[in-house]
Amino acid sequence: MFRNLCLVALTMSVGAAVPAGADTAIVKVLGQDQRGLSAMSQVRVANYLNVPAATSGYTSEWLAAQKPAAGDAQSRCLSEALYFEARGETVKGQFAVAEVILNRVDSPRYPDTICGVINQGTGQKYACQFTYTCDGRPEVIAEPRAFERVGKIARIMAKGAKRPLTKGATHYHTKSVSPGWAQSFPRTASIGYHYFYKQPTRLSQN
Repeated sequence: MFRNLCLVALTMSVGAAVPAGADTAIVKVLGQDQRGLSAMSQVRVANYLNVPAATSGYTSEWLAAQKPAAGDAQSRCLSEALYFEARGETVKGQFAVAEVILNRVDSPRYPDTICGVINQGTGQKYACQFTYTCDGRPEVIAEPRAFERVGKIARIMAKGAKRPLTKGATHYHTKSVSPGWAQSFPRTASIGYHYFYKQPTRLSQN
């Protein structure tokens, strides 16, 4: 369906510029272009027309097609967080963890930068927000390919991509644990190995 719509859009945009009675050679070229587009994958067609494919950002194929790009210090902080917190997750799960961090940046309860959110509490063992920053172990990036993948996600999200996956979540935990706060925070999503929660505006006194 997506490919057909793209073909129609391309044909209409080019056809509008071709006057009636145009040389048959032009029509032949258009036919070749259509056959070429038909042979492309959905993701390649999207890139060709500069139209994002629906939910393509959550597939390994789409992510692999994105070119690495230089990021700033904030993107680097987000890349490291995704690497140490979620590199074993699916692409969708990694995007979801990035959403949580950026939702915190937007919240008045947390620092207003990505690096500030990630490093909040660092220096106090097991009192930080993200365990890898205060577990006493060195932060070694031993899987460069995995780091490159999460780096792409970090840069996409840091540029202001939409966050539809976690419904405003500010917290998450792996499904193998059950922290106390999870009993009073509404759960918003279950993605991959993680549950996601939104910190309530006011906690119940019950």
